[in-house]
Amino acid sequence: MTAYFIVEIDTVDEALMAEYRSHTPAMVQAFGGRFLVRGGESETLEGQWEPKRLVVLEFPSLEAAKKFYHSDQYKPLLEMRKKAGHSKVVLVQGAEATG
Repeated sequence: MTAYFIVEIDTVDEALMAEYRSHTPAMVQAFGGRFLVRGGESETLEGQWEPKRLVVLEFPSLEAAKKFYHSDQYKPLLEMRKKAGHSKVVLVQGAEATG
């Protein structure tokens, strides 16, 4: 069953974040993932949530998503992202297809 990382990012070092972004597509793909949302315009429809930037990654399973996030290969990029901005990250399992 698919799994999704939902990431809210507030960048504080644009140059470092640009460097991070240049490396992540290949890394995500190497672990079977893909970007569904990578920034772009957003509109708050309910509540007080007004994220600066949103990213949504899709992986084929929770296991694949966790393997990516905790991998030795991603670790230096994770540290780079943490220095470049403030993030909130959740991992959620997708729903089974119905119908």
